[in-house]
Amino acid sequence: MTSSRMTGSALFRHLGPRLFSAASASRAAASVEPSYTLLLSPSRPPAPLLLRLLAVRMGSTSASPVLGGDPKKEDEAKSAADVEKEVAAVPPPEHKLVSRYWGIDRYKIAKEDGTPWRWTCFMPWEAYKSDTSIDLKKHHVPTTILDKIAYWLVKTLRFPTDIFFQRRYGCRAMMLETVAAVPGMVGGMLLHLRSLRRFEHSGGWIRALMEEAENERMHLMTFMEVAQPRWYERALVLAVQGIFFNAYFLGYLISPKFAHRVVGYLEEEAIHSYTEFLKDLEDGKIQNGPAPAIAIDYWCLPPDATLKDVVIVVRADEAHHRDVNHFASDIHYQGLELKSTPAPLGYH
Repeated sequence: MTSSRMTGSALFRHLGPRLFSAASASRAAASVEPSYTLLLSPSRPPAPLLLRLLAVRMGSTSASPVLGGDPKKEDEAKSAADVEKEVAAVPPPEHKLVSRYWGIDRYKIAKEDGTPWRWTCFMPWEAYKSDTSIDLKKHHVPTTILDKIAYWLVKTLRFPTDIFFQRRYGCRAMMLETVAAVPGMVGGMLLHLRSLRRFEHSGGWIRALMEEAENERMHLMTFMEVAQPRWYERALVLAVQGIFFNAYFLGYLISPKFAHRVVGYLEEEAIHSYTEFLKDLEDGKIQNGPAPAIAIDYWCLPPDATLKDVVIVVRADEAHHRDVNHFASDIHYQGLELKSTPAPLGYH
């Protein structure tokens, strides 16, 4: 019996320090239910606080010596709820932005009144006040065969549009802008590639056509706030854009003067459509609600601007695009290249 006690005492002396060391506390922590493994994520609290939480959760008194506590003062230990509050109070580590790694930092931009700039699709210096005094009735009379083909092609395309949309001018405008933003992008792209191939300047026409495409895209972003497209209208946009892009691409390669003339006549039809839109707004057939916030900032409209104000500035933009494209076509008709005549940059 005495030898058994001596043997047990010797084993306790040898194994005791190992059983009650910090390693045993770590093994005990590993045996906790899986829900607490979230604390081991990058946002975990400091190690002492974590061990205190584990000790309270396990109800273990053997962890007290490891944490530097006194076993005689167990009644002073904080409850699990208190410890959890401390864990929740630990601030998470600062999120490391990808742009910081590349040295790209976005400055905080404010408007003139001091309010923060809320848009990322355009900046304050890209906003402008549209020139609404432009002549809306100006028309290029078709004289050559190409002009007549371009004119009647546009008139033919207008016919199914009138049947499909009737007088739903909000949806009509949205559909129109998805197509109107294509020519500027195609023309600018082809001029860009030509400039690269020939090692020559473009006379600013690349930027002018890209400005036109971006302006038309902003028209679309505005009318998306006014009329939410239905599923079949979205499908129609996909089909029309796919057909029109490839057709205009080939047409521009074959005859740039014909391509620009087509766009000029398309813009004339757009002016007519927006004029009809305004008539329905004035007659009360369409509710003249407040202007979308993006339109107010893009065209520098007053805060109390209405949908009617938006249609007026959009119509003026279309008139400017009409002039630019008829002008580009006339340059080609004179046997010149676009680079020979400076482009009307910033012509809104």
